[in-house]
Amino acid sequence: MRQDALRNRELVLAAAREVYAEQGVEAPLDVIARRAGVGNATLYRRFPDRAALVEAVFHDALTAAMRAGEEARLATDAWVGLTSYAAGVFAGLAADRGAVELMTTRITGVPTLEALHAHNAETYRLLMERCRADGTIRDDVTVEDLLLALAALGCALPATEAAAPGSWRRLLALLLDGLRNADSEPLPGSPLNGEQLGRALGALHRLPTPSAGQE
Repeated sequence: MRQDALRNRELVLAAAREVYAEQGVEAPLDVIARRAGVGNATLYRRFPDRAALVEAVFHDALTAAMRAGEEARLATDAWVGLTSYAAGVFAGLAADRGAVELMTTRITGVPTLEALHAHNAETYRLLMERCRADGTIRDDVTVEDLLLALAALGCALPATEAAAPGSWRRLLALLLDGLRNADSEPLPGSPLNGEQLGRALGALHRLPTPSAGQE
């Protein structure tokens, strides 16, 4: 790659990181081009569509998240591994609106993101199996239950961070504590299956954002 082309690519990536953090991954590409100081044609030569740009911007962070999942799977205490992994994921999301939208929407055509979704689900499944075997978590909770609950909390993260930075820690602790094995009533209804979970996750990001002053 020529030096000028490499420089333009880095300018686009830096601008995209800023814009995604401010506006989310649905931000118009022409906004990113203007922020980078390049023409739209230059951006599209390097990144032909939104998915290609998202892949380039988030590839390293997504890969690091999968490494964190691998480490969590090796935890001696499965409950500590599960809760620490979830807390690490949310700490990263709290710092970057773009990452929140990336993880809680179903944007397609981003290979590393698709790999992370599968890896994330498998990490939680393995840790939940170990927790169930040692009696730490209740028998009637499924990985689909947990994934949907975490995604819903993730969608609320920008609002909670704006209102009270760090408040996600209390909410996540409350959510995870509901997994614990205790003398409690069985969960009502049936858990979602994989197809139902996919539909629910795909619809979450289309929920309207309350305007200022709305209850």
